[in-house]
Amino acid sequence: MASTLFDKVWDKHVVRHIADGPDVLFIDRHFIHEVTSPVAFLGLEQRGLNVLFPERTFATADHNTPTINQHLPVEDPLSANQLKALENNTAKFGISHWGLGNPKNGIVHVVGPENGITLPGMSIVCGDSHTSTHGAFGAIAFGIGTSEVEMVLSSQCIMQPKPKKMRISVNGSLEKGVMPKDVVLYIISQITAAGATGYFVEYAGDVFRNMTMEGRMTVCNMSIECGARAGLISPDETTFAYIEGRNFAPKNSDWEKAKSYWLSLCSDPNSKFDKYLELDVGKLSPMVTAIFMPVSSLSVIAVAWGAMKIKEKKIVTS
Repeated sequence: MASTLFDKVWDKHVVRHIADGPDVLFIDRHFIHEVTSPVAFLGLEQRGLNVLFPERTFATADHNTPTINQHLPVEDPLSANQLKALENNTAKFGISHWGLGNPKNGIVHVVGPENGITLPGMSIVCGDSHTSTHGAFGAIAFGIGTSEVEMVLSSQCIMQPKPKKMRISVNGSLEKGVMPKDVVLYIISQITAAGATGYFVEYAGDVFRNMTMEGRMTVCNMSIECGARAGLISPDETTFAYIEGRNFAPKNSDWEKAKSYWLSLCSDPNSKFDKYLELDVGKLSPMVTAIFMPVSSLSVIAVAWGAMKIKEKKIVTS
């Protein structure tokens, strides 16, 4: 039976299917940060539970991380408390922690790909909506809530209804200055900010095949901006070239074995999706969303559908 990329990865991770209910899904990689994890760890302590697979969880200081002078105390007390809680909780439960000043510290959705933690065919979750970024590698990756963070920490599984499937095929040659964010903004303009609600979106077509991994990560990151549960792209030689040699990536014979499996991660011909969209972006121009920029008593509002026109609007203040 023909299967989509999404079906192949999702079904492989189902531990138990509950009739008329959700699937119990095994999670390969769990990324955590200082904002959505403290209450989850508190729940573990109150229930006397441990982290089942601490080696599958990766923590990094993210949202409250200063861009510069990380060696200095964090001024905001709430931010400082959250960062300290992450440090203490990861130490207590034996979880890898890349805190302030650690050379591997960074944005939670970037450190995974940078270090080869994110790999094709994986199931990945994080207490953050933009976890969909990892889907660029052919992984199922989605954001979860704090109670679900606790669930994954304690069981390495999560209960989720299987989403519907949508395929967005984009073809054509991008003109000079048109970037991946322009492509995904154009998609959103065509289907609205709720057009992919309830779907896992697979991106296909020449435009995505010709993108760098960074570009694909941008597209998958922004999948949630049109309501999608997440987005993903089938891995190819561009994916493999990005991953090879990174710290957590397979090495030597394991690399060849992994690559052989990854090559199978594509939607079979005639596989069925619940919704389809085909677009041509040959004449697409750079796009932006709304920008509000105070200029004395004026706000500049820029809304572009192709070539932008900037208009000034007077702000009425009381």
